Amino acid sequence: MKKVELLSPAGNFEKLKIALSYGADAVYGGVSHFSLRIRSGKEFTYESFKDAIDYTHKKSKKIYVTINGFPFNNQIKMLGEHIEKIASFNPDALIVSTPGVVRLAKEIAPHIPLHLSTQANVLNYLDAEVFYEMGVERIIAAREVSLKDLIRIKEHLPKLELEIFVHGSMCFAYSGRCLISSLQSGRVPNRGSCANDCRFDYTLYAQNPDNGVLMKIEQDEGGTHVMNAKDMNMISHIDEILKSGVIDSLKIEGRTKSAYYAAITARSYRLAIDDFYENRFEPKRYEDELLTTKHRGFSDAYLFQRPHDRDDTQNLESAISDGTYEVSGLVLEDEEHFMCKYKIYPDIPIELIFPPNAKAKECESEIGKIYKNENGWFVEFKKIVTNEGKELQSVHSGYLKPIKLPATLPAFSILRQKIK
Repeated sequence: MKKVELLSPAGNFEKLKIALSYGADAVYGGVSHFSLRIRSGKEFTYESFKDAIDYTHKKSKKIYVTINGFPFNNQIKMLGEHIEKIASFNPDALIVSTPGVVRLAKEIAPHIPLHLSTQANVLNYLDAEVFYEMGVERIIAAREVSLKDLIRIKEHLPKLELEIFVHGSMCFAYSGRCLISSLQSGRVPNRGSCANDCRFDYTLYAQNPDNGVLMKIEQDEGGTHVMNAKDMNMISHIDEILKSGVIDSLKIEGRTKSAYYAAITARSYRLAIDDFYENRFEPKRYEDELLTTKHRGFSDAYLFQRPHDRDDTQNLESAISDGTYEVSGLVLEDEEHFMCKYKIYPDIPIELIFPPNAKAKECESEIGKIYKNENGWFVEFKKIVTNEGKELQSVHSGYLKPIKLPATLPAFSILRQKIK
């Protein structure tokens, strides 16, 4: 049986390394040009992105490049040059959104596979067939499509790969076709610079046309988050999705999200996928771990129900993301130090999270101890010492010097503390 691919966001080089370490089979990202995530794209230069591609291939994994923006006429020459440059790095696929860009990419880089972005809104086998005949090898289905319709597409086009989103932010507009940010701040969503205006709090008014009375509508003193969608979370449905046999890749959204998010989502979905194939699928186990990430509430979106059948996909209370843990630190690649991300004091147990299959040993030194109990792995510092040997009373986020560990730990291990 061919295993489904787990595809994670690579907002920068560090997040790329973390996603791969925590179980992703492939990652996606790009430089800012023609990407729908300009903010994350600025994390990569051409040079560093080539290094990222080489790094990924050395891990025997895949990397797909986002060139999924919507170009205007005066950008087409630059777009062609960009495709040529990126193709010279030999990525595993280009992700594009429009028929014209599909054809352009086939002309410039016929050796690079093409994946069709979710922005193309493919919902049926007629549209899928058009793009397949143009040379697209994989379609990233619209979030509004149902699993039943994906089964129909696969029956009609068995050689076409299908990729679906299973986790991450949901857009208020249909498949991200939004103009709110463009109208309010001049930042164009379909060119990669969305300001997330749908997350803002708004004050609404109702006017009586007969007498001109204007009434303020309040949910609370802060107004209402009338357009704020809950995040997608499909992990409890992984068994149903994989049993269908038609999905080739499960995609996690979130190039602009944290390194912790990249790690925990990859780790949780990796575990769920592997457990399914080993006949030991346990949804609550994965759900509990995903609740440790910051989120806007969770919804299982539209894969099993049509949009008009749902009334629980919006979070009208708040756009503030909640999570049950605070990230305290991230272990560096030298495995001897970590960077502080929150605050750490001596004599406080701090939970450790490791990449899948990573090994650790219980030990104790003058710096502190690493140990395991019924609740997991922990580190407890007797003293906090920098890489230069300076002892601190405590360490907080923003401190830019590496801190010594009591003993070596796997690279990219996470130190976290439960929020009280």
